[in-house]
Amino acid sequence: MLRMAESLRRVLNLGSSAESEEENTAEAGPPLLLLGGPGSGKTALLFAAALEAAGEGRGPVLFLTRRPLQSLPRGRGAALDPLRLQKIRFQYPPSTHELLQLLCSAHEARGPAPSLLLLDGLEEYLVEDWGPQEAAYLAALLLDTAAHFSHQIGPGQGCGLIVALQIQEEGNSGDALQLSLLQRYFPAQCWLQVDTPGPGQRCLRACLDPGGLGPRAEWWVAFRPDGEMTITPWPAQAGNPSSDKGSSSEGQP
Repeated sequence: MLRMAESLRRVLNLGSSAESEEENTAEAGPPLLLLGGPGSGKTALLFAAALEAAGEGRGPVLFLTRRPLQSLPRGRGAALDPLRLQKIRFQYPPSTHELLQLLCSAHEARGPAPSLLLLDGLEEYLVEDWGPQEAAYLAALLLDTAAHFSHQIGPGQGCGLIVALQIQEEGNSGDALQLSLLQRYFPAQCWLQVDTPGPGQRCLRACLDPGGLGPRAEWWVAFRPDGEMTITPWPAQAGNPSSDKGSSSEGQP
């Protein structure tokens, strides 16, 4: 269930190999932009990353989304440990104005700083007649907020940042300009592409580009009828119905 989240954490270096001899610490890595069409599993992967970070014994997780989740992704055992769920702080800014206010006021918030900042549905906050300048301001404010949390946490750890953005297969020139701008702020990107090989199955291909900080990687993600998520490396999918499409990582999936 959480192997994809673990891979996302490697990009962010959340609890990964940056350990000191005296204590287990991790530097926060580059922000990650999670890209995919409608129903491509962006929210499920964000929630998996939240659960993984919440189980590390560090600070809480701040999960921002415009509306409450309709249901929690299914899982078993530690995946839905109540103690982990209690460490995930959900906040629902209903508009871009409220989102900006929330991020600006984060500098005054009391209590332990989040170890991971998540924003689901960025596109919903960019539809209010926003141009490139406003989109750049929001992206910069997200980075600044994560940097502030990192400063609060202290050296050697930091706060990770993952933002999910819905993209359309046939976007207009404005959408392309907006995406190009956001990619400047989010060098690491994970592209999700839905692929349904047979009746009753829901699958997708995930391609992670760490922004020049490591090798590109791909996975085959399958959702079982009970909602359980399984992830395997893309090249290991022998007999994969989509293998004839090629597993090349050139360009976006």
